[in-house]
Amino acid sequence: MPVPSRERVVELLTGRELMNGFDLEDVTVSRAGAHSVVKVVVDRDEGVELDAAADLSRRISEVLDSLEEFGNAPYNLEVTTPGIDRPLTEPRHWRRSRGRWVALEIADESGEIEKVEGRVGALSGGSESGGSDFVDLVVRSKTGPSVRPVPLASVHSAVVQVEFRTPNREEFELAGGVAPGRFDPLNPPEQPEADFGDEDDEDTDEERDK
Repeated sequence: MPVPSRERVVELLTGRELMNGFDLEDVTVSRAGAHSVVKVVVDRDEGVELDAAADLSRRISEVLDSLEEFGNAPYNLEVTTPGIDRPLTEPRHWRRSRGRWVALEIADESGEIEKVEGRVGALSGGSESGGSDFVDLVVRSKTGPSVRPVPLASVHSAVVQVEFRTPNREEFELAGGVAPGRFDPLNPPEQPEADFGDEDDEDTDEERDK
């Protein structure tokens, strides 16, 4: 059964008006029995609500339905947001992860790696100011939480961690809270399951029989 390549799907979706402000974070194309599975991972600064995800899924389906690569084979389309354990590789990932607890590996000038954990704070610098990107990392110590500016260029790896306890309020305040549209553990919504994919990596799954 013909299946479009990942590169082909990325090519079709990148830079198109159908994305309507969404960033394309990842695409995977695979087979599951008689079906093909196309998983599209998206995100945006204001978060991704269910209605917006469903609307985007419909628009992507229209594009994929026009592909000859699928032939007559049915496929499932999954439109989802990055999971909680997402790696942070772009400035926008840090901006959207404000308030989250992360594990980092930071390289110094000699190349030595330091392992650090902390809460993501404000992002500063970058192309708009003509400087380098820095993130304020709220770190713990015996005297209490403090802010450590970390240049993103020195970050070797960074992954958001799952927290099983309510975050420390003082740390949260130093971090500046969470980014708009994101789940706030200190002020959770009455029905958090309706918040599409931010913490639970929900998805919109549509099957197309061609």
